[in-house]
Amino acid sequence: MTTTETIAIENEHMPPFFKKTAVSIERGEGVYVWDEEGNRYLDLTAGWGVTCIGHAHPVIQSALNEQSGRILQNPNSGLTYSPVRSRLLTLLAEILPANLTRVFFSNSGAEANDAAIKLARKATGRHKVIATKGSFHGRTISTASATGQAKHREKYNPLMPGYLFVPYNDVPALSSALDEDVAAVIVEPVQGEGGVRVPSHDYLEKVSDLCRANGTLLIVDEIQTGFCRTGPMFAMDDTKARADFLTMAKGIAGGFPLGAFAVSEEVSSRFEIGDHGGTYCGNPLACAVAQNVIRYLLDHCISAHVAALGKVALDEMLQWKERYAGAVSDVRGKGLLLLVEFVDESTAARVMAECLSGKVFVCLTQGNGIRVFPALNIEHGQLMDGLGTLRLAIETTATAKR
Repeated sequence: MTTTETIAIENEHMPPFFKKTAVSIERGEGVYVWDEEGNRYLDLTAGWGVTCIGHAHPVIQSALNEQSGRILQNPNSGLTYSPVRSRLLTLLAEILPANLTRVFFSNSGAEANDAAIKLARKATGRHKVIATKGSFHGRTISTASATGQAKHREKYNPLMPGYLFVPYNDVPALSSALDEDVAAVIVEPVQGEGGVRVPSHDYLEKVSDLCRANGTLLIVDEIQTGFCRTGPMFAMDDTKARADFLTMAKGIAGGFPLGAFAVSEEVSSRFEIGDHGGTYCGNPLACAVAQNVIRYLLDHCISAHVAALGKVALDEMLQWKERYAGAVSDVRGKGLLLLVEFVDESTAARVMAECLSGKVFVCLTQGNGIRVFPALNIEHGQLMDGLGTLRLAIETTATAKR
């Protein structure tokens, strides 16, 4: 099959949900991917943050091969026990915040957030949920309703009721919105899809304190920031915040579909049989992959690698703000979750096109931003090559604008 045939078939048979790039990717290895014509590209998107240890990693292949030869899905699914699930739970207990002692698995981050919101309402007997403007929590009707971006909500009216929005990184606004009917506050430690917005260092802690004083549960959405994306295993590890729920997905299984939420013992004690479920709920194959991926992150000190390499990358990128002031309006990020914000959408689109011509994939975010979030084990030279292509694309675009 040729690229032309592949594109024609997908365009004919898939709904028009994406504005696709006319490249058909056939395989990947590490931080590189190859199209059907054999052209190699550097992937600085990690499949929207999921391929956290690169494409076709041997530890993932090993887990898939070994576990698929044993069992994929238990009889009666979650009603039976699984040794591989128990091993993953043991490993998660080592890395999660100490108070989050119970874990339930889902297929995606949206499912994990949906469940946390639903269960927070059940546990508190309250109705309202506060989210932040600019946030992104998923594409189910409930999580779209909780997403603080009108473009992801208003086309689906009527939405689920009970959601309120306050500005991100604004503690007084949150304090004013809290009342005795607020079941939960859901917040990202760093807003990812919202434009890589990094809050003040004590923001999450203050949110946590306000929630606790009001009897409101705190849901920390670590779907994009978790598993070393910003440096620490979880972004909230660098804070004194205390979550009641922590939601996970993306990097948890290196690209294999899996999500989860962790919840405190105190909140879990308010749940009853039948309050939640799911067909897969931690199927053995997904659990085997996740265990190998997390073990790799720990054994190879990926947290320290990301912190060090992220600082080098951010220092390099911050120079562009001054050097290309007519094109670049801001540079920000943490760890290997970085963004270059441009003066307008047309500039960002031109830079992205130039990167693709240079065989580098980047992610257009919020129209005028380019997000850089590669595999966490990317080597220094590989990342610098990618950033060199991005810098050249900015320079070319900035020169053309003069």
